[in-house]
Amino acid sequence: MSLKILFMGTPEFAVPVLKSLSESEHKILSVYTQPPKKKFRGQKVIETPVHILSKKLNYEIRCPKNLSNDNEYDFIKKLSPNVVVVVAYGQIIPEKILNIPNILFLNVHASLLPKWRGAAPIQRSIMEMDEETGVSIMKIIKKLDAGPYLLQEKIKLKKNENSESLALELSKIGSKLIIKTLKLISSGDAIFKEQEEAKATYAKKINKNECKINWDISAKQLIAKINGLSPFPGAWFEHNKNRIKIVEATEVDVNGKIGEVLDNNLLIGCKKHSIQILRIQKEGKKILKTNDFLKGYEILKGEVLN
Repeated sequence: MSLKILFMGTPEFAVPVLKSLSESEHKILSVYTQPPKKKFRGQKVIETPVHILSKKLNYEIRCPKNLSNDNEYDFIKKLSPNVVVVVAYGQIIPEKILNIPNILFLNVHASLLPKWRGAAPIQRSIMEMDEETGVSIMKIIKKLDAGPYLLQEKIKLKKNENSESLALELSKIGSKLIIKTLKLISSGDAIFKEQEEAKATYAKKINKNECKINWDISAKQLIAKINGLSPFPGAWFEHNKNRIKIVEATEVDVNGKIGEVLDNNLLIGCKKHSIQILRIQKEGKKILKTNDFLKGYEILKGEVLN
C-alpha cells in the first residue's frame, strides 16, 4: 500500500533517504528543510542539500524558522500525511504537532538507540572509540530520541573512520531501512520496541571549545577526536596566532615530550605515543598533505605546541 509522506530533513545525511523515498511507491506530499543561509558577507544564499534535491524533484518546499506557530500546525493537519519522516531536520517538533491524530512521526537516527541520543551521535561514537554503531528507525515522542524503535542495523567502525565517511555509510543504511519500515507499516506488521532507559547515553552538540587540541592525552584518544571532528568543525591547535586544523593523523609508537614537535614532518608527542600528521589546514586555506603544507609554513622540530 502506498503511503502519503511528509519529509523533514536538512543536511547531506538526509539526502539518500529522501532520494530513496522519491524512488519508492510512496508519495511525498511536501518537504520541510531549514531556511537558506547567507554566506560570504551576505553575497550568496546557500540552500540546504535537501532543499536542492527537492527542487530537482519538484516537491513543495517549506522553510519555516520554527514550527511553533499555527500556520505550520494547520498546514500539516490539512496535508494529512500517513507518515512524517524526519532525518536530521534541525528543529524540535512541537508536541502540538506530534499530537495531530492519525499521523505517525518517524526519525532516522544515526546510532543504536538508546545509545547516543541527541545532536551528534556520529561524532561522539568515533570520539569515544566505539566498536560498533548503526541506524535506528524510531517513533518520535516528546522526549528527545526516547521513542520506541522499529528497526536497527549495526555496523563495525573501521579504523581511522572519520565523521564524513561514517555519515555517508549510515545515510545509505538509513535509506534502505526506511523503505523496510514503510513496508512493515503499510502491511500492518510494524512492532515497535521500547528503549531501555537505563542504558541511554547522550551525544551532546559539539562545543567549539572542545575542538581545541589537548596534547596531554594518548595518541589513540587524540586521533579519535581528530577523526570524530573531521572534516568539520575540525580539531585544531594554535601556532603563532594562527589556527591550524589537523584533518588526518596516524599513531606512531614513539614517545616524547607532550606537545613537542619530534621531527621535521610534524610528528607530535602525546601523553602516550605520538601522532604523525598526514593532512593539515591553516584557517581559511586549503587542506594540504603535511609535506606540501610545510613548504609554505614553518613549524620547527623542538617546538612545543600549546
